Amino acid sequence: MEFVVFMTLPGLVILLTAVAFVDRVLLPRLGRGRGGRVSATGFEMLHASLLPGKEHELKQRRTVALMREEEGDGAPPHSTVDLRRGTAVIRPRDLP
Repeated sequence: MEFVVFMTLPGLVILLTAVAFVDRVLLPRLGRGRGGRVSATGFEMLHASLLPGKEHELKQRRTVALMREEEGDGAPPHSTVDLRRGTAVIRPRDLP
């Protein structure tokens, strides 16, 4: 009978809430778990099934996570920025 309850949408939300409680409260106190990853994934999948735009957002996140970031990406050309020292050097480029 309990299986039938959890197959409904309100039952699924109740089950996900219970898993989130265990995942975020009980497991960290016992020294286990990774701090809510299981419950966050479950709620994101539920959200994606109810809103079509969320599925697109999740696919975009996966794509961005796989892309490699280069050191010079997004920096202005002919410049260097040192965040540790708090300095930026901008060199004017030679015009022909």
